[in-house]
Amino acid sequence: MAYWVKILYERKEYVVNFECVHAFCYELNGRVTFWLPDSAIPIVINPHSNLEDYQKILDYLESVTGLELDHAHWVKILYEKNEYVINLNCISSFCHEPNGRITFWLPDGTIPIIINPVSNPESYEKVVKYVKKATGYSLS
Repeated sequence: MAYWVKILYERKEYVVNFECVHAFCYELNGRVTFWLPDSAIPIVINPHSNLEDYQKILDYLESVTGLELDHAHWVKILYEKNEYVINLNCISSFCHEPNGRITFWLPDGTIPIIINPVSNPESYEKVVKYVKKATGYSLS
């Protein structure tokens, strides 16, 4: 099912299928960033200058967050003072390090997410459970 939205960014109009966007980042200053599908181009929406498009993003995330659909498994993960909303089904690899940290890379971006079991136990547990459920493998 497509979820097409028109977004205005840097005086350009983008028509984006949010079903193909795999990660969103809430920043401390209130901005939301997402990466265009099939590219590493970030779109940064500021609620103060573009409230209408900001609300479109919030509406979409509300519709998918917490739902475990057959095709999507969205989770909220806190990382470096930002909150990421990520479809873990779109992550193609997970790296478990000897010190216990888990690293994975956001699709359509170049950002690694590194989760420490001590400093971020809730997000760590979400990823460990997802990997076990999706792959049958344990990260230990």
